[in-house]
Amino acid sequence: MRLGIGHRVAAICLMTLALLGCEPGQESVLPQETDNEPMAARYGTWISPLTAEDVYASSDELIELRAVGDLMYFSEFDGKSGNTGIKRLEVDGSVTQVVPAEFNVGSRVHEYGGGDFLGIGQSLFATGKGDQLFYRFAPNQAPLALTPNGTRHGDCISYPKGSRIICVREDHRQQGSPAASLVTINLNFAGEGDTFVAGHDFISSPSINSDNTQLAWLTWEHPAMPWDNTRLWLGELDRKGRLHSSRVVAGDGGNVAVTQPSFGPDGRLYFIADYDDWWNLYRLGDDGKPERLYQKNADFAGPAWRLGERTYAFESDNSLIASYVHNGEAGLIRLDLQTGHAEDIAVDFGEIKQLTGGKDAVYFIGSKVTTEKGIYRVSGRGVELVYAPRLMVLDPRFISRAQSISFATADNMRAWGYFYWPRNPAFKGLSDTRPPLLVKLHGGPTAKANLAYRGDIQYWTSRGFAVLDLNFRGSSGFGRAYRQSLYGNWGKADVEDAVNAARFLVKKGWVNGDEMAITGASAGGLTALLVLAYDDTFKAAVSRAGISDIEQLAGETHKFEKTYLDQLIGPLATHRTLYRERSPLYQLDRLKEPLLLLQGLQDTVVLPNQALTIYEALEKNQIPAALLTFADENHNHWKNANLVKALEYELGFYGQVFGFKVADEVPSLDLQLRTPLEVSQPPLSK
Repeated sequence: MRLGIGHRVAAICLMTLALLGCEPGQESVLPQETDNEPMAARYGTWISPLTAEDVYASSDELIELRAVGDLMYFSEFDGKSGNTGIKRLEVDGSVTQVVPAEFNVGSRVHEYGGGDFLGIGQSLFATGKGDQLFYRFAPNQAPLALTPNGTRHGDCISYPKGSRIICVREDHRQQGSPAASLVTINLNFAGEGDTFVAGHDFISSPSINSDNTQLAWLTWEHPAMPWDNTRLWLGELDRKGRLHSSRVVAGDGGNVAVTQPSFGPDGRLYFIADYDDWWNLYRLGDDGKPERLYQKNADFAGPAWRLGERTYAFESDNSLIASYVHNGEAGLIRLDLQTGHAEDIAVDFGEIKQLTGGKDAVYFIGSKVTTEKGIYRVSGRGVELVYAPRLMVLDPRFISRAQSISFATADNMRAWGYFYWPRNPAFKGLSDTRPPLLVKLHGGPTAKANLAYRGDIQYWTSRGFAVLDLNFRGSSGFGRAYRQSLYGNWGKADVEDAVNAARFLVKKGWVNGDEMAITGASAGGLTALLVLAYDDTFKAAVSRAGISDIEQLAGETHKFEKTYLDQLIGPLATHRTLYRERSPLYQLDRLKEPLLLLQGLQDTVVLPNQALTIYEALEKNQIPAALLTFADENHNHWKNANLVKALEYELGFYGQVFGFKVADEVPSLDLQLRTPLEVSQPPLSK
């Protein structure tokens, strides 16, 4: 979910709880160094300098990075305005705003976008998030829209012949599903453009060689997702710029996900594929067949939810730099293209993305386990920070560093997670007590938790909570088999893993088994709800826009995910009973523990009436529950101000469920009140 700021909660309605003290927390001040012993206090009640506003409203996010000539350009999400602009990193290290954040850059190809801009010479080309038109930004000229209304574009590359750009297009002008194509667009004037490739459900990742004679791209078809089965194509470009002799060069046999094709300095085609369970680096050999460059039981790529992701870049004619994830932890290597020898590059990052070859070095966007993040340059066997966005700074004494854990789960498998101990130099827990546990669930569900600093984890640990960031079966970063182990088992395997993770931590004596809560958004919210329905391990849950009716989702989701559920559960026509068994909306009488529901009233994925139905069922069964609605929110991209409110309510909710008074001045929820409050917005109707 992405962030914005400046709006307030317009409706907090239909709840069993009275609301008290709605003002946001005060500015925090970092404590001074002291020789005093930590104060013994109940876990969960510790005073923290990290406020909810600090978590969501004080940092900007780097999105994409591109090399243009001698300079680096990057898109940056502005945490205050909620918009994205483009900046240029100058040779002297200064930064110039090129496209203002007010323009709000962002493609919606495949709904999740990516590949939002490119630069050619003195001009930039970028998609506007509002109208989805593709614009040219040239010096001393007004932005010029180059594409027709009703079309979306991303993953664009320069094609010098005829002054054109090659882009992935998603055409929404006809009825039914949008059509995918690879098109050429003129740099200088608006027009329809010409179609290079069509006839596939999805197309992505065009790459052209240095002499403009070969073009590579990816395709995939329903019901596959791009992390299931893709085909890598290679075509020839004649002198007039026409494409011919197109053929599949990797992935034609199925059961392999090819990603990120790119021509190297040697003119050969490089790519990443998971032929043997792991996404490793390959290139086309002299015989036209894939040859692996380097074998490692690690993923050198992730699931392609967005266009334009790059996890490797060429450093020279003889070497490339690549990032990978091994057992959920990020790494960086330098690979000799002639010998196949790899050397580790010293890094301490939780996440590495957007590797880009510049004139002098390889650059990337990195996030550390501390609050540090930014654009880095590879230098020898290390890296150096060259740009940092506006950041919230937290005293490192308050930062809890994750401990990677694995544990036995169902079906004789193991699952993974990151465990964070409570950490606050001013406090310690009461003697012979254990901290409450909060299990966090990522969305997707084909995604992953990583080790990058997250304020929404440190918010809890600095107050005396233990946190487990769970990589349940189906998460990426652990190989193809682990990623696909959720197929057919969504709503079952993830639930089992959450329960087994909590029991594992209780058995080790790390957490209080009577004070465990689980939280997630969207797909993670579905898992949280099902955990309450099918098990009594957890004593509370928070669901933000949690999916509650999978059958309804199957009928209304967009093209990119239209057959995703066929993989996760099975085709609806033959699995309708299973869809209902794994839909919380059909398991209401099983919900027996306190629940906080956070719901946007503009949500078209999880309809607001579904949250209301869950709330009313709990009220009828006299189960403590709350439904907080946000009038200006949809399913994704919640605004910062609303996320701040939601986090404050969540803290107050846990305090009341577990019976302790939180130190913060946060909205209080009376779990005994059975009458919904009146609100300024019209009440939800069935």
